Amino acid sequence: MKIGLFGCGAYGMALSSIMSENKCDITMWTKFEEEKEQLEKTRKNEKLIPNFSISEKIKLTTNIKECIEDKDLLVIAIPAAFIDSLAIEMKPYIKDNHIVIATKGIEQETGLFIHQILEKYLDTENLAVISGPSFAVDLVTKMPAGLTLATENEETERLTKKALSNQYIKLRTTKDIIGTEICGSIKNVIALSAGMLAGLGANDSTTAMLLTEAIHDMREIIDAFNGDKKTVLSFAGFGDLLLTCTSVKSRNFRFGKLLGEKRTQEEIKEYLSNTTVEGFYTLESIYKLLKDKKVSIPIIDLIYDIAVEGRNPECLLTFLVEKE
Repeated sequence: MKIGLFGCGAYGMALSSIMSENKCDITMWTKFEEEKEQLEKTRKNEKLIPNFSISEKIKLTTNIKECIEDKDLLVIAIPAAFIDSLAIEMKPYIKDNHIVIATKGIEQETGLFIHQILEKYLDTENLAVISGPSFAVDLVTKMPAGLTLATENEETERLTKKALSNQYIKLRTTKDIIGTEICGSIKNVIALSAGMLAGLGANDSTTAMLLTEAIHDMREIIDAFNGDKKTVLSFAGFGDLLLTCTSVKSRNFRFGKLLGEKRTQEEIKEYLSNTTVEGFYTLESIYKLLKDKKVSIPIIDLIYDIAVEGRNPECLLTFLVEKE
């Protein structure tokens, strides 16, 4: 089975380890020649995943066409901010390819979810989304992990399972693509508030209170976008929310912790400039989308007020008690 994998970051590398285990023929694409040469030489990126090497059999390329042609399945694992430009570059070469999205987030300028960006440029209905509690550094340990696989296409589902499902990776399927994408995006935003609680010195009981409230709010957001509210109880929903909101491995959690600790603006800006914090950028997008839909989700409004407008994070403690 031939795979075109877009993205040589931590998650792309982790997915390559699973697909290599499943005997797939993989071509990995990166936009950067320097990154390609480094991976060809060392097969490692110690900064992203220490003590891990990608398979010697994986081919590296900076050529979009080479990563698409003759491939049974395309897997996209690049930051959300770059999906639009990638889709434009892919467009001339896409025919009836099956595509799996492993990217979480919402495009800031348009408010589009990732599958909607691809549908905007690519003439294909062969789309799937994978999402769930799966840090890259955990996936490469070959310990059990579960992912939600959302697609309406049976062949895309079959190919994705063949590429990614094995003795330690479980895929649970749904047709709810929009609900799965919402969960994958919003959990990053909620993780900001969980980090804030940690920075404020709150205990585990308070964090559990936040997560319980967040589950209800995520249901309401899914419903507002005509998704299936039951998706909130999937790997993509509760599973990923639990992981992202309780682990210091989460960049979103660590950023929220800085806010809760009331670090200086200089420290906060430095963290944002050196780290991809998807939750911060998703926050602005979902805040605007909900306003446009005239849907009130108070926890999103409050996180926005703290993270963007600079409101005192201590108001989060009062909010949790007073929330209806």
